[in-house]
Amino acid sequence: MILVMITFLLLLLIRMPVGFAIGISGTVFFLQNAELPLTTIVQLPISQTQNVTLLAVPLFIFAGSLMNASGITSRLIKLAMLLTGHMRGGLAQVSVVLSTLMGGVSGSSNADAAMQARVLGPELEKQGYPKGYSGSVIGYSSLIASTIPPGVGLILYGTIGEVSIGRLFAAGIVAGFLMMIFLMVTVAITSKLRGFQPAREKRASFIEILVSLKETIWALLFPVMLLIGLRLGLFTASEIGAFACVYALFVGFFIYKELTIKTLVKTLKESIVTIGAIMYMITMSGVFGYGIPLERIPQKMTAFVSEITSQPGMVLILVILFLLLFGMVMEGSVLIILLTPILLPLVSGFGVDPVFFGVIMSIVVTMGILTPPVGIAMYTICGILKCKMQDYLKENVPFVITIFVLIAVLIAVPDLVLFLPKWLYG
Repeated sequence: MILVMITFLLLLLIRMPVGFAIGISGTVFFLQNAELPLTTIVQLPISQTQNVTLLAVPLFIFAGSLMNASGITSRLIKLAMLLTGHMRGGLAQVSVVLSTLMGGVSGSSNADAAMQARVLGPELEKQGYPKGYSGSVIGYSSLIASTIPPGVGLILYGTIGEVSIGRLFAAGIVAGFLMMIFLMVTVAITSKLRGFQPAREKRASFIEILVSLKETIWALLFPVMLLIGLRLGLFTASEIGAFACVYALFVGFFIYKELTIKTLVKTLKESIVTIGAIMYMITMSGVFGYGIPLERIPQKMTAFVSEITSQPGMVLILVILFLLLFGMVMEGSVLIILLTPILLPLVSGFGVDPVFFGVIMSIVVTMGILTPPVGIAMYTICGILKCKMQDYLKENVPFVITIFVLIAVLIAVPDLVLFLPKWLYG
């Protein structure tokens, strides 16, 4: 497997598309083991798709795109402004709350970051926020969107690791709201130190908030309905994805009436591109991951870590550092696909709850989209805001510290995240 990893990293360095890099490096394992039949290379990608739960991935991606196209986003921005616009640093607070509200709509940090940079970016600049600060707030707030269900990372992790997606969704809601609180405190402190002003002169009235809630209730109910449907056994993980698509179509066509056939076709085309890329990587991961159990990689890593420490907390810290390092050079969904079969048995062997680890892993690997050299969301935000990279990275510091503090708190008190899954599922 060492030769496989070296090949994979070399292919990434020459900028080969990730799906091809996964497949080619996985093939190397078969070429160096003469006793393995080469026909298996063809069979494995097909067998990877023979998983009904995996249907949830394309369905939720499509549902998220539909929700975005249905007019929900503008209504959520209005609600976020009413809730937090009166606070110091009001527009930056709006970004944090908006990402929380968007979590149940898009499930994608990349999509959330790009949308906010286009919509809130110009207004943040008008109100005197430095571009680097604006980019940092938008970027790190977007982590909430992929943590609150239906985050694609959680679905991938649950499918590959055979962990309850319902429990992951429940844990994600708690982790997402905790992240919102931590980031809002950070924005409040930095805004006070730097003199950023509120976006509204006075607090919104209860009636204003109530009217806005009425307009956005269909979006806010979405993650709740997912959890209820899974908990009551009304849907399986894949069926809830199909329900999400029907729900999004219903809201777009009949409630907000902003979704048209033309928009639907455009959304479908955009979703197909994203779905195709992710599903291709999943199929190729079957070839890449075939040698992991044969080479006893999880057992070897467990033995290696055991020589360093036997404390679950320290094991988690080592794994997080490992994920942070790889997250800087690889996209989050790729890491979840490739590393879940290795790391989940490792941390489970030390008594770490699989649901808890899934949430932590999702947060940490998603941070990679905000860091050089591969950070997709980082380049998107800086490009839209016309922000210098050094300014963006300098302003990152308080937000990076905040996320690390949140992770440390969760590791110290895992029941903060696990109480809701335990309450719902026992």
